[in-house]
Amino acid sequence: MPRSRTRLVAAGAFAALTLALAGCAGAASEADPIEDTPAAGTVTIEDNHGEVEVPIDPARVVALDNHVFETLAAWDIPLVAAPKPIMGSTWPQYTDDETVLDAGSHFEPQLESIIAAQPDLIIGGYRFAESYDAIVEQNPDAVVIEIAPREGEDQSAELIRQVEILGQIFDREAEAAELVADFEGAIADAADAYDGESSVTTLLTSGGEISYLAPVTGRSLGVLYPNVGLVPGIDQAADDTSHGDDISVEAIAAANPDWLIVMDRDGALAAPEGYVAAAELIEGSAALANVTAVAEGQVVYVDPNFYLTEDIQSYTALYEQLAEAFGA
Repeated sequence: MPRSRTRLVAAGAFAALTLALAGCAGAASEADPIEDTPAAGTVTIEDNHGEVEVPIDPARVVALDNHVFETLAAWDIPLVAAPKPIMGSTWPQYTDDETVLDAGSHFEPQLESIIAAQPDLIIGGYRFAESYDAIVEQNPDAVVIEIAPREGEDQSAELIRQVEILGQIFDREAEAAELVADFEGAIADAADAYDGESSVTTLLTSGGEISYLAPVTGRSLGVLYPNVGLVPGIDQAADDTSHGDDISVEAIAAANPDWLIVMDRDGALAAPEGYVAAAELIEGSAALANVTAVAEGQVVYVDPNFYLTEDIQSYTALYEQLAEAFGA
């Protein structure tokens, strides 16, 4: 049986909190211009926890998963709360709008803001996955779903699944199909442009350090290897699939890859102390100067916002970038 929005009363542990926030919730509703119009029926989707009945085109939406912001913004879906500290400056329509309540970061979640926003639908998960049970318990009148790409599943298929679910919920299935077609076309173009022989190494930079992202399982970029058919310049399994593994510039130089693909983890955030741009780390390294990728200008720097988004649009843009670089 699908989960629905008609949940039982929240547990007593959160009842006092809900009552304490009642005044705040009223204030939020008065400030929020979103009209609380009835949803146009429901749709049953399969989220990461099973079947759930979701209102179609819900009026009051909280989104916590960075994968969905670009799609929601493109479809002009208003939000009533979002995790502003981890959204950078990519979606000012949400972060600069004071009527969109701040749900905090995954390290310091402000779950009371979600309650105050009185949502119909909460798109949780990803960085907020650990807060799922609390969010469900604290928001008995909202439908809570998690549709972020699941670990252990094909990540590209998961991105397609995610955007197709959003299309069902927001009655934008044609737009979702167009995003999927663009994504699949970009992958095919990148694979066609790649020569099938040049060696490629994927890296992540953060805090002035360079880390190695392994083929297939490495954070964000590992999926490029099977999708494009890349030949690994360094073929070593990942120990840390989230933040990359330690690697020395000497080890990269010894591998001498023909191409480097580099993600700048800190580039999308307000320049943290000690920030060094990826290009400066790679091209400013004497040890890497004679590496084929550096010497021949075959270094692809991923859009810094990629670390924040990792959505289907960002991957589409990355595959397009690879197609252009490989085909030059």
